[in-house]
Amino acid sequence: MSDSLGKLFKITNFGESHGKAIGVVIEGCPPLLEISEKDIQIDLNRRAPGQSEITTERKEEDKVEILSGVFNGKTTGAPIALVIFNKDYKKEDYKNLAKAFRPSHSDFTWKSKYGIRDPFGGGRTSARLTAGNVAAGAIAKKILKEKFKTEITAYVKKIKGIESNVNPETISKKTVESNIVRCPDKKAAKEMIDLIKKTKEQGDSLGGVIECITKNVPVGLGEPIFDKLDADLAKAVLSINATKGFEIGSGFKGTKMYGSQHNDPFIIKGGKVKTKTNNSGGIQGGISDGMPIIFKVAFKPTSTIGKAQKTVSTSLKQVELKAKGRHDPCVLPRAVPIVEAMTALVLCDHYLRHRAQCGDIK
Repeated sequence: MSDSLGKLFKITNFGESHGKAIGVVIEGCPPLLEISEKDIQIDLNRRAPGQSEITTERKEEDKVEILSGVFNGKTTGAPIALVIFNKDYKKEDYKNLAKAFRPSHSDFTWKSKYGIRDPFGGGRTSARLTAGNVAAGAIAKKILKEKFKTEITAYVKKIKGIESNVNPETISKKTVESNIVRCPDKKAAKEMIDLIKKTKEQGDSLGGVIECITKNVPVGLGEPIFDKLDADLAKAVLSINATKGFEIGSGFKGTKMYGSQHNDPFIIKGGKVKTKTNNSGGIQGGISDGMPIIFKVAFKPTSTIGKAQKTVSTSLKQVELKAKGRHDPCVLPRAVPIVEAMTALVLCDHYLRHRAQCGDIK
């Protein structure tokens, strides 16, 4: 079972949704980085359950504790262990789910592969496990911020048929965080919130698209062939629960263009080589080109819903399942900081890999 990501900045995720605790171990973090639990908590609060009327009602503080790797407020170079203790879990809500496989959930595939599964909150397959990744991502963000002034900003671009038309290069964290759905387009945000509330009342769920833009990325991150930066970003982002699609730069729209239209002409700007357009999404040949990295990720509707659905029981009988418990009617608002975290983890790992092979980036 693979629970780790990265080569030089490597994280290992652990825990279960309704277990005693969840968390992450980080290897390879450079020493002397100033870090505190307060620094990490900021992003954890953005991901936490129970934060608004359009998310799950589960109440978890997601208070992080640093167990190792930090001394007198600075990293030591040793593995950093971060833990978050679970408190508000209700195993009784999952008794009926223990006897049947939820449609489009990992229940069936997990049990088929391992011969056993933890049905309480999804166990190891729960999106709750992403809290550890967000905690690790907060440290990666700080490394990138201090070294390159890198800014990673994700936002909800689309929920079902409601889409924001805001230019991603103009958004800021402030505009994204100005409403509970994390969409910088006020009109679209209101429509999204209303739709999520209505869908929640109906016992159903919604999917959508998150867009992420990363500014101040140095040239040279990523490696050709199997460790291309865009390929590693895709792998990391698609490891997030409920993801079903990834496209970078022009994405599928680029298939409708001629090469003469799609190519990004090089220009000199401020004494540096830039591109006039950014159809490549900031990555060419698997290596960052210094332009903003822009990608989109698609999230499917949450599979655990309150509407009755036909399924199969664990005893292999046809049954009807109506899920109980506390579940997000739409995962996108809480997935925004998760997308940012996974982006930071990949970029930080590739920065350290570049430094090891080619020397530090000035």
